[in-house]
Amino acid sequence: MDLSNLKPAEGSVKNQGKRIGRGQGSGKGGTATKGHKGQKSRSGYSKKVGFEGGQMPLQRRVPKFGFTNINRVEYQGVNLDKLQALVDDKIITDTVDLMNLLELGIVGKNDLVKIMGRGELKSKLKVTAHKFTASAKAAIEAAGGEAVTL
Repeated sequence: MDLSNLKPAEGSVKNQGKRIGRGQGSGKGGTATKGHKGQKSRSGYSKKVGFEGGQMPLQRRVPKFGFTNINRVEYQGVNLDKLQALVDDKIITDTVDLMNLLELGIVGKNDLVKIMGRGELKSKLKVTAHKFTASAKAAIEAAGGEAVTL
């Protein structure tokens, strides 16, 4: 190593190019690389989101349809096979409630939980949830467990 091959550390020197609009002597004064006249050369210009030059924009060309019910209640579904897998892995033993499911990351803290009937349940569990499907409730009770609705 000698003085002929010294160079600054990678990323420490930034070549930010010419500063535009700072006088004729800079070589990029005058129009400041915006060309001559026209809306885009003016100060304060901003193109509206979705603007297509006066052509009817896509979001207005595409038809609206359907209906969104603002009072809809969404439930987070948890199936019986998931509960049985947790029992098989010895993660839960005899009770399943919202706190258990929240700690395991199966449901969110503001979710309403509905137990669904997919799969089969072999273990005796006391399951607490907001809703149960008829098949899930029957399967839990058939296995000797208890379905508690909140």
